[in-house]
Amino acid sequence: MSERPRASNKEIVGWAMFDFANQAYTLLIVTVVFGDLFTRVIVGDAPDYRLGNLLWSLSLATGYLGVVLLSPIAGAVMDYTASKKRFLFASYLLTVISTAALYFVAPGYAWLGVLLLIVSNFAYSIGEAFIASFLPDLGPPEDLGKISGFGWALGYIGGMVSAVFVLLVLGEVSAENFSSIRWVGPWAAFFFLVAAIPTFLWVKEPGSGQPVPAGVSYFSLGFGRMKSTLRQIKEHRDLAILLVSIFFAMSGIYIIITYAFIYGAQVIGWDEQVRTWMFIIVQITAALGAVAFGFVQDRYGALFTYRLTLLLWMLSIALIYLTPVFASTMRTHFGLDWQAQYVFLLVGGVAGLSLGSCQSSTRTLVGLFSPLSRSAEYFGFWGLSMKLAGMLGLLAIGLLQILVGLKSAILFCIVLFAAALFFSRKVDEARGRRAADIQH
Repeated sequence: MSERPRASNKEIVGWAMFDFANQAYTLLIVTVVFGDLFTRVIVGDAPDYRLGNLLWSLSLATGYLGVVLLSPIAGAVMDYTASKKRFLFASYLLTVISTAALYFVAPGYAWLGVLLLIVSNFAYSIGEAFIASFLPDLGPPEDLGKISGFGWALGYIGGMVSAVFVLLVLGEVSAENFSSIRWVGPWAAFFFLVAAIPTFLWVKEPGSGQPVPAGVSYFSLGFGRMKSTLRQIKEHRDLAILLVSIFFAMSGIYIIITYAFIYGAQVIGWDEQVRTWMFIIVQITAALGAVAFGFVQDRYGALFTYRLTLLLWMLSIALIYLTPVFASTMRTHFGLDWQAQYVFLLVGGVAGLSLGSCQSSTRTLVGLFSPLSRSAEYFGFWGLSMKLAGMLGLLAIGLLQILVGLKSAILFCIVLFAAALFFSRKVDEARGRRAADIQH
């Protein structure tokens, strides 16, 4: 069995700082601010915003499609040439430039927004797979859960830090405040640009590369190695089944990440102050969940932790749907004036606990199941599974909300998490780790 020495604390922090930095994109662009701005102000097809919601889903889904097509090939090239940092740096710069350009998206320029969202979401999303591919080299298997959880937790702290400027300076999402809130793109880009610098200074390029053979392009090299890996997939049965489970889980998670604050604005009808409190609650509970479940991963196994978070997600979705009903019941039968928007805050806390811990446990499992010599390639398949999930999940919710409205469409997520739980039952963590060790 191959030994994996633990990296220095400085290198681990440098790796986690990329999570800290890129959370500005996830939080400010995808989850909290720009999604609401795009659907309600830039597209602005009131009262139900179904066209805005559909364009939003299509934009992000198209970006994910690019990751699906290129992530495994890029991973194979990175492993062969030992160029993980170069690929990561390219995705980082593209994310920064395209996110900053969102400033120019205004009412009447929705299609410019669609184009920039496709590019920025592609660059950000493929960078997630690139940075994750460093994980197996950062420590022995028994430490990967804590290291991965630390990265996710630091990411949510980064989200809170990046949002302070928006909350205190840029203000609310509204047409009247558009001249101020449109700066959310440049601010997210600047935060990402600066906060990720430690990653490129402190994280080492693992392994040693080989020169690309004469007359062979990067694409043909990567495609050839990817086909070779697919032929060997029978030796990594547990990883293959896990990726199927991750596909369903991430379909549900991407819907929640993308639509939670849109749901709050359109279905719950919350006030600006409640939106701010929801952001704070979710970030804190997600960070706590990522850290706490990181220790659970290393104590009881990443697979056990993953399954537990799937059950929490199913509970969270049911509570999200029932929030208005619960508030109405308390008012009618008990005389308690509990507004739906305040009940929704409690639901956000439950969802937050599941958010970082679920994604962290999948990253740990892929790290445990990946041979060190092909970690970028295997994380490329992880990226493929996640972004294919994002693409199809967002397309499905975009179409469902047109047919039945966003409130009912959100129940589709319970089906997705149940499917993820079903396939996870066929995964054997010990067997998957043995298969990875054989090929080290």
